[in-house]
Amino acid sequence: MDRRRRLLAVVLALGGIVLGATPSRAAVLDVSWTAPTETADGNPLADLASYRLYYGPSPSCPSQNFIQIASPTPSPEPNQVVRFRITGLSSGTLYYVSVTALNMGGVESACSIGASAVAQLDFSVSPTSSVYFGSVNVGSFADKIFTVQNTRGGTISGSASASPPFSVVAGSPFTLVGDGASQAVKVRFAPTTSIATVSTNIGFTTDGDTISRLATGAAAVSEPTINIVLPTSDSTYRTDSPVISLGGTASDAVGVRGVMWINDRGAIGTAVGTTSWSAGGIGLHPGTNVLTVAVENFAGYIATATLTVTLSVVSAFTGDSEITAGAPVKAIHFAELRDAINTIRVACGLPLFRWTDATIVPGATIKAIHLAELRIALNDAYVSTGRTPPTYTDPTVAAGVIVKGIHLNELRSGILALQ
Repeated sequence: MDRRRRLLAVVLALGGIVLGATPSRAAVLDVSWTAPTETADGNPLADLASYRLYYGPSPSCPSQNFIQIASPTPSPEPNQVVRFRITGLSSGTLYYVSVTALNMGGVESACSIGASAVAQLDFSVSPTSSVYFGSVNVGSFADKIFTVQNTRGGTISGSASASPPFSVVAGSPFTLVGDGASQAVKVRFAPTTSIATVSTNIGFTTDGDTISRLATGAAAVSEPTINIVLPTSDSTYRTDSPVISLGGTASDAVGVRGVMWINDRGAIGTAVGTTSWSAGGIGLHPGTNVLTVAVENFAGYIATATLTVTLSVVSAFTGDSEITAGAPVKAIHFAELRDAINTIRVACGLPLFRWTDATIVPGATIKAIHLAELRIALNDAYVSTGRTPPTYTDPTVAAGVIVKGIHLNELRSGILALQ
């Protein structure tokens, strides 16, 4: 080309040192040259358009492997230095570089004298090996810190990325200005399912280059625990009160979400507190009540504890277990039956019965109406619990009926049968 210009009085300067690492992507070469100022015939250069930067693992200029770089000015000043960073190279690999210049008409100069250097990383990531996050309970998390550092000077910008159940929670994106500038990047492992182990690559990318670190973690299931300590730490409890309070403790490595209770006889509620909890005002039905308390952790796992409570309305009645034929029916017998039946009614969610002659004192006359009310009040309790009321002797109690021992024995048996 007779119009080829002496566009390059070029000395290439390539930054690079051997890192001793296994070749990988994410390496760069910093190239600089002195811009041409004259044409081949010695006239001032006024139409410089661009440069072609040829590079490869062997000397080759011109070739198909080049980068087109626009000239900052068509008329460079003397000793003006042009700089460019080649990215996406393999670290530890020797590269050869040459430069040509092109004018506005597309005429290309001869190749500059070549230069060579080993590509190196423009940033580093530590730790330099794989990272184990440990065994982490489902619903909890563990964090690890990675440090990204500028190793070539200038300004580099980038970001970090990870795949679930790993995530980058701090330090990304980042901009590192100057050699040695660094940024801490926090990565979190937060398993949501009980998998044995999971691994992923944490990617750190700058200028199109990526350094990866293998991250591994194990997921563990956190099992909560719960204990009942009040009114007893035993598995069974007997009481004559129709209302009971429970209390205890709960624990979990992840954290206790809440505690609830349920009575198998048909009631449910929420306890107050978490690691130390209490539940009051739990109504009991006559007989056996299986009370279950359940704790849930933040991972959704549940543990339970049970207490079997027996509500005994009365443990015994005054006098013989049975009132024998001919034995006198006493006021105290009626008073005991009234108290026992009202306790049962409260336990069944029924109101207290309003008795005729509310107070029966010793020597008072026992009337048919007194016996009839006892049967009505007890039958209400049976119906409320879905049970069939007892069968009574002399089912119709009319005025003038003599109250006998058998009548009271049937009521006593009916009361005890509900316990």
